[in-house]
Amino acid sequence: MTVRVFPVRHHGPGSARALAASLRSWEPDAVLIEGPPEANSVLQVSGSPEMRPPVALLAYLPGKPSLSAFYPMSSWSPEWVALQHAVARGVPATMIDLPAGVLLSDRGKKGPEDGGASDNEVLAGDPIGQLAEAAGYDDPERWWEDVVEHRTEEEPWDAITEAMAELRAHPQGRLDSAHLELEAQREASMRQHIRAVEKQHDRVAVICGAWHAPVLVERGPAKPDQALLAGLPRERATVTWVPWTYTRLAFASGYGAGVTSPGWYEHLYASPDRPIERWMVKVAALLRAEQLDASPASVVEAVRLAEALATMRSRPLAGLAECTDAARSVLGGGYDTVLNLIGRRLVVGDAIGEVPPGAPTVPLAADLATQQRRLRLRPESGARALELDLRRGTDLGRSQLLHRLNLLGIPWGKVTSQQRGTGTFREEWALRWEPELSVRAIEASLYGTTVEAAATAKAVEAAGSAADVAEVTRLVEQCLLAELPGALAAVMAALDERSALSTDVGELMDALSPLARVLRYGTVRRTEVAALERVVHGLVARLCVSLGPALVSLDGTAADAMTRRISAVTVALAPLPDRSLHREWLGTLAALSATPALHGLPAGRASRIVFDAELITAGEVARRLSAALSRGEGPAHGASWIEGLLAGSGLLLVHDRTLLALVDEWVAWVGADIFNDVLPLLRRTFALFEQGERRLIGEAVRRLSVEGGDGSSSPGDRSQDVEHLDQERAEAVLPLVSLLLGVEGPT
Repeated sequence: MTVRVFPVRHHGPGSARALAASLRSWEPDAVLIEGPPEANSVLQVSGSPEMRPPVALLAYLPGKPSLSAFYPMSSWSPEWVALQHAVARGVPATMIDLPAGVLLSDRGKKGPEDGGASDNEVLAGDPIGQLAEAAGYDDPERWWEDVVEHRTEEEPWDAITEAMAELRAHPQGRLDSAHLELEAQREASMRQHIRAVEKQHDRVAVICGAWHAPVLVERGPAKPDQALLAGLPRERATVTWVPWTYTRLAFASGYGAGVTSPGWYEHLYASPDRPIERWMVKVAALLRAEQLDASPASVVEAVRLAEALATMRSRPLAGLAECTDAARSVLGGGYDTVLNLIGRRLVVGDAIGEVPPGAPTVPLAADLATQQRRLRLRPESGARALELDLRRGTDLGRSQLLHRLNLLGIPWGKVTSQQRGTGTFREEWALRWEPELSVRAIEASLYGTTVEAAATAKAVEAAGSAADVAEVTRLVEQCLLAELPGALAAVMAALDERSALSTDVGELMDALSPLARVLRYGTVRRTEVAALERVVHGLVARLCVSLGPALVSLDGTAADAMTRRISAVTVALAPLPDRSLHREWLGTLAALSATPALHGLPAGRASRIVFDAELITAGEVARRLSAALSRGEGPAHGASWIEGLLAGSGLLLVHDRTLLALVDEWVAWVGADIFNDVLPLLRRTFALFEQGERRLIGEAVRRLSVEGGDGSSSPGDRSQDVEHLDQERAEAVLPLVSLLLGVEGPT
């Protein structure tokens, strides 16, 4: 019986390639891998042709899915290489680390923020990195390449084990006693598994982190290890496979070994010959795809510069640092702009793995995967824009799925725009899949076995605990957008109860806008909105009764908030098919706008709204403005009234000279002692106008100097205008004017 320990660097292409060669030459009849033993039941899934790394083993406690840990693997991870070797040859593969249930139970006692121990935490550093630094390298993987892969005369494993033994004898950094105890338990577990397997097989390969190798080679007696493992928690974790991404490899847990350049490591593993030349070709192809210059000659120069830098730095081959410096100088013109693109797309990469449909998982996650395939909505690690046409069945299904996931706290997508143009049938989403969403799916499985059932149960629960009308309103909108009829009855009942008990008019106004928006989308989404229509009718009726008292005795901040709400409710009700709601609201505003006791801001805004709806005349607006600007009201009230009247557009002053003259006369009347107080209000109002509107208002004010206050001109003024008339230019435009008016004229 022979046991060989292979000390590797987790997620190291050099380790992976050297390990693959050693396994092929030795051909063990059992493979032991550092990892959670609960994963043994799902290891065979890794041999499926539909499995594509990067992937991760996800371990979680069934009753506490928030307590979880990932064990990521890429195509160039030694653990993955060993696993593929065993599965391909029908050799038993076994995970031998401390059970994940023990680690997660210990984390639960400490609190989620404490996390579990890892090699890096115990060492206060990376052992391979320490050796590389001692040799003068800033890239541990480059050191491994130079020391391990380029040594063809003998295998490196004994030398690495000896180096780790020396590091363990003289550790760097401060060691934590709790972490040391956990590491001792982990190593005891590995030794116990080795003892059990070596009794049944002749050639046993053990793949472990380099730090553990010395104590696995010299295993010693079993009794001390049994004592270390006695009394550990017996809670068993569930393990499954989930897709992983290169962008998340730096946050790997379980092994405690993240990497910052997974795309570069993948390249090193896949390109054993001429890696620098092939890398520069990839860089050039990326730049050309982005419409940037990258000629073959510049690629040759970049390769030569990278090799020269390696020589100057006393390195046998160029590494990532040399390639980066060469790309910056030759392909990037000395700037980092190009490097940012290369770093994001090549050095890190945006790969996302795939797990076969038959892999064990919770029912909700399986249902989610089924819907993703049915709707052709594939998870991607990079940001992706998605535009949906809700008139199409597939796009409607995609929208409903994404809204259901958001309700479950699985934020795969975020709505960036719900409509464009005049239609209500478009949605624009920004999608980005993160591995942590797999944990969210497991957590959500507590609510149901399918996405729809879980979202329904979550919505009903949220409706019962909602604190106010606004929260229930958002929930109603979510249920309708997600097409959850099973939850709608409970949510609508909660909305009726909250709105009936609420005495906050502002809260009711805030609730109306999203509800009205859902009514607009109801036809497109084919949802039943009859119950919602009843609620909206009730809200509008309550607002019409309660709005008046709510607008009395407001300070500036409260008046501004209520004015915004008045505008929002008006905009929300205007496009609804039931025109009676909008008419009822406008009637309320028409009555309130004539009330003298209102704050100037909502009074002016209400007057503008009913004027635009043709419920009052321009003369009535002028009368109200004149009253607001009278000396008895005070300048602050007048400025607020103007701000409310003109909010959004100043064209009213351009087309109505009477209103313009009133404002002009009022500004001239305001004394110097209070003008400084009024000016900020007016400036804020006029600053929101378009530049063209401000120019037209300025021209109209200039003409007021030669016109009467009511907009009429004296005979002397008109004759002055005629004297400056260009007769020739005026006659040249007459034929075009006649054509536009459809009358006969001079030709």
